[in-house]
Amino acid sequence: MEKYIEKILSSRVYDVVDETPLDLATNISRRIGNRVLLKREDKSAVFSFKIRGAYNCIYQMHKENPALPGVITASAGNHAQGVAFGASMLGIKSIIVMPRTTPTIKVEAVKNFGGKVVQIGDSFDEALEYALSQAAERQYAFVPPFDHPDVIAGQGTVGMEICRQHADPIHTIFVPVGGGGLAAGIAAYVKYLRPDVQVIGVESEDSASMQASLKRGRRTDIGEVGLFADGVAVRIPGKENFRLCRRLLDGVVTCTVDEMCAAIRDIYDDTRTLVEPSGALALAGLKKYSAEKKLTGASLVAITSGANVNFDRLRHVAERAEVGEQREALMAVALKEQPGAFKKFCQALGRRAVTEFNYRYSEEEGAVVFVGVRLSNGDVERQEIVTKLQDAEYAVTDLTDDETAKLHVRYMVGGRVSALEDEILLRFQFPERPGALSTFLNKLARGWNISLFHYRNHGAAYGRILCGIQVPSDERAAFKMFLDELGYSHSIETDNPAYRAFLR
Repeated sequence: MEKYIEKILSSRVYDVVDETPLDLATNISRRIGNRVLLKREDKSAVFSFKIRGAYNCIYQMHKENPALPGVITASAGNHAQGVAFGASMLGIKSIIVMPRTTPTIKVEAVKNFGGKVVQIGDSFDEALEYALSQAAERQYAFVPPFDHPDVIAGQGTVGMEICRQHADPIHTIFVPVGGGGLAAGIAAYVKYLRPDVQVIGVESEDSASMQASLKRGRRTDIGEVGLFADGVAVRIPGKENFRLCRRLLDGVVTCTVDEMCAAIRDIYDDTRTLVEPSGALALAGLKKYSAEKKLTGASLVAITSGANVNFDRLRHVAERAEVGEQREALMAVALKEQPGAFKKFCQALGRRAVTEFNYRYSEEEGAVVFVGVRLSNGDVERQEIVTKLQDAEYAVTDLTDDETAKLHVRYMVGGRVSALEDEILLRFQFPERPGALSTFLNKLARGWNISLFHYRNHGAAYGRILCGIQVPSDERAAFKMFLDELGYSHSIETDNPAYRAFLR
């Protein structure tokens, strides 16, 4: 322990990193009844804590060998940027081997930091094999992403700063875990200086290699890992990292994709910063742990470890955050295929905020709608809704925890209908406010049958609906007058090629 404390205190991270703030997260603190502090590693030079360990390791290598021709590493993420930036600061050449599947944003970031990018293979293992062979051939030093004492020591400066910035009692520090470098470094310093403070590792459920290793008492390769939280997608923890974590960690919590998405939004609400999934992982674990342990009034720290998020991932994050925070229930509800059934169902829901409606006419006697409902009281309210609908004699299937439903089926509801006559397809737009959907449906209820309905609350100022209505040809004039009186912006899409190809 003394050896690591000495290495942490003498780490050369402050050549490239300013001390990152420890910010109070006011909104999430109030909501969960604890004092939540965010250690803002997303505000470092490369938007990640990885620069600390990478630079310290390169500095020590260069100190031992001033004639070092260059450094090389294999990484698809934040470590790659840390090595490129750190090497450039020391005037050393760097080669970063990245899989061909690496997002362009990360490849360009490495180039901008002065690294030479070589893209090899479709996986990290292929990139690593090539990097190690090139290190031997070129006499370059290989910079490990986590399994090295100098990397661990560099990351340990995060723990040193937390202890200095918050001298008052801390109940628990939550640390994201991939290979274990950050967790090992923080735990080494904190447990030496303040052994009363708990240090809990947090892993993604589909990349929980540290938890599996701790349970078995030895390093365990878990095989395939999930890539949503790519910053912690590690199959087996580092040897030295595992040794330290086995001795020093107080436990490991695992979190789902939905829980990470909810934490991303929590951090945005408090800081107006968009962190990557692994950057929100510690907060997700904090929330889960505090709820399970029923903690109140405790000071809890979460490391926001990185903000290198791919922009195209934000749509998925926004979609899943509501479910992850237990703010949305998804369900399939059977309706009778007859005029007025849709309106009756909406009345059974009451004044609850509807987040989504997907429906397509069925040629059978019964139809099924896919519905999302906003929640304010989590699982308790969800069960109340299911019970209320069942008491009203609706057949209900709760899909809130169904991955297939959330990932695919919600976007595929519908299909072609052969025995449907006189259908007109319209797009509507109306101001989005509580009760707007019910108001719209009440105005629409003039005896014409609704044969298709799609609505999704996207949080925009205007709600958008795609609606199919069966209107006999001799009633078209009356229907046009009805649309004019309705007062909602609309367009007729009956000849739309996408509608003709997939729904008609």
